[in-house]
Amino acid sequence: MDFSLSPEINDYRLRVRAFVEQHVMPLEKDPTAFDAHENIQESRVAEIRALAKAQGLWAFQMPKERGGAGLGVMGMAAVYEEAARSPFGPVMFNAAPPDDGNMIVLNKILATEELKQRWLQPIIDGTVRSAFAMTEPQGCGSDPSLTYTTATKQGNKWIINGRKWFITGAEGAQHFILLARTSDDERKGLTAFLFDAKQTGWRIERRIPIMGPEEHGGHCELVFEGLEIPDENRLLGVGDGLKVTQIRLGTARLTHCMRWLGLSKRCLEEASAYVAHRMSFGQTLAAHEGVQWMLGDVAKDIQIGRLLTMQAAWKLDQGDFARSDISIAKIHAADTLHKAADTAIQLLGARGYSKDTIVEWIYRYARQARLVDGASEIHKMVLSRAYLSEGQDFFRWGV
Repeated sequence: MDFSLSPEINDYRLRVRAFVEQHVMPLEKDPTAFDAHENIQESRVAEIRALAKAQGLWAFQMPKERGGAGLGVMGMAAVYEEAARSPFGPVMFNAAPPDDGNMIVLNKILATEELKQRWLQPIIDGTVRSAFAMTEPQGCGSDPSLTYTTATKQGNKWIINGRKWFITGAEGAQHFILLARTSDDERKGLTAFLFDAKQTGWRIERRIPIMGPEEHGGHCELVFEGLEIPDENRLLGVGDGLKVTQIRLGTARLTHCMRWLGLSKRCLEEASAYVAHRMSFGQTLAAHEGVQWMLGDVAKDIQIGRLLTMQAAWKLDQGDFARSDISIAKIHAADTLHKAADTAIQLLGARGYSKDTIVEWIYRYARQARLVDGASEIHKMVLSRAYLSEGQDFFRWGV
């Protein structure tokens, strides 16, 4: 495997890096730029998004003919990492969850251009936001089969009743992908649908307060009481809900890793810049062997995470599902993000614990990484099952 970037993608990566440094990072130090949920105000986001779009730095994951950059998954790995040197970078390029994963799955499975123009293109263009409604209070989380929200067929429409929660970005989203139970079949009991926020029969019960900073639209609890969805807005076949989920979560989990590695690198940047000039006992902190061990250990883990992520990206580009590779990358990148933020705070001391740097924001945000899109323990269980099934072939080389 050769992970070298083409000159075109490398140039694009450097343009994204420069844009983040020039237009996004300055917002981190501007208290007036933030909303009540510790994110950048929508009006400021719109300004920066317009600049990014005008420069062609937009929707890295989407084909060029739809207005994206058409980078492929390996190109995405390199560019997402640069975008996420600021926590607020990905949204500026339309490369943030949940829109990111929703665009990827809708581009793959919507059957006609008419449907893509209706449901996908507005998300790509950035005129609407979207959400993926799967997780439920009494069941569905890492195990989608525990879905209790029901979809009952009546004529040419489906009636939805139930409840979802921790639905990222739901407040302000216009287009929703919804997973609901359509039968008791163990493997074909779930179906995926599309609905518009303007439809009646559903509501946002609350925006759930969380420990860390939020994405735009928060993490919401939704109630469905007779939402009617036309059958034409069903995704794939009846009973293909798990398939839709798997298609979406594969690449989406890996884009999380790409962004987390960018944030990990930023933590290391903040810490290394500080210890390079901070004096202690007659020498800089960077000259102390113990500090060198701390920095080197994090740098090692970041580089391992980058290689794991790029390998999974390469496999996805070859048409492989890369399930084990994505699970390994996701576990490692989540752990590395927490380690990088924790180490940076330790080296920055009180300054790192304060809000004078972005590191404390990243530290609080990092705790969710080991939970979202499958808890680390679930991914370890998946890896164990794969190893027990494949034996020595689990460690095979690509030929």
